Amino acid sequence: MPFPPETASQSPKRLGRSPAGIDRELIPRLNPAMACDTAFRVIAAHYLARLSANHDATCNGDPDGLHRMRVALTHLRAAILFFSPMVADDERTKIRDELKWLNAQLGAVRDIDVAIERLTKNNEAPCQAIPDHRSWNAKAADAHQHLAEVLRSVRYRRLIKNTSDWIESGGWSIEGGKRAQQRAIPVTEYGAGKLARWQNKLLKKSRKLQKMSSEKRHRLRLLNKKLTYSIDFFSDLFSDRKLSGLPASLKYLRKAQRSLGQLNDDANARSLAEELKGDNPHAPLHFLNPRRKKHLLRSAAASYRKLAELKT
Repeated sequence: MPFPPETASQSPKRLGRSPAGIDRELIPRLNPAMACDTAFRVIAAHYLARLSANHDATCNGDPDGLHRMRVALTHLRAAILFFSPMVADDERTKIRDELKWLNAQLGAVRDIDVAIERLTKNNEAPCQAIPDHRSWNAKAADAHQHLAEVLRSVRYRRLIKNTSDWIESGGWSIEGGKRAQQRAIPVTEYGAGKLARWQNKLLKKSRKLQKMSSEKRHRLRLLNKKLTYSIDFFSDLFSDRKLSGLPASLKYLRKAQRSLGQLNDDANARSLAEELKGDNPHAPLHFLNPRRKKHLLRSAAASYRKLAELKT
């Protein structure tokens, strides 16, 4: 068994609130015998719909709408990667590249929103007294305006349509041979093995966490996020024996994600501060102090140790 057993009381069908503190959208219901191709369609179509549902709010400059849109996109990309052995075709490569482009567009603006919020919150002086504060707000306004243009473009509309068509009836869905056999595998059987392999990979990379650069730590965070979001897909199936240990794993993955997320936000804020400080290199901007940073690193490392102990 790739994950340790859990009691029924520890296996909620819905996990309440997300790491960001925002109520999670309900995951589409799966059943243990569902074939992988059906499960992929259900999951991917759901998150594509969530992406589209937040389009207008994001175009109107709503930071929460942007955040929800980006979370939905990350789930969608994780689903395509998770089921990659059976959905790989020429069209998937094109869609994957376009989704990566969209993620970069959303991420650039989201990073500015988070950094400005963080820097404003962490400074004792009123917003008006922070040097270059107007430049920060102007950059955010320009970024949101550019993003709205992107989301109203022909390229974006084509991406949504092509992705929807590909999920429903792409070339991957009619290939025979080994691919057809893979598509027919029960989703619990495939999911248990895939999640265990991803978890092992994450734990192996996390051993050098304390000595990682911010760039490598960012990549570890993305791997943590992909595993966490993939476990989300199976929230209806936690009572199944093959997946009964997932809630315990999810607990430690989310703890690590919170710590790594704060470290990443700090790194992004520093980059933005360097870009926007202009002629005032002594702007009173405060970031994570060494003690806090060390605490976050230790907290993430402890979460990974506890996650590894679950396997024994």
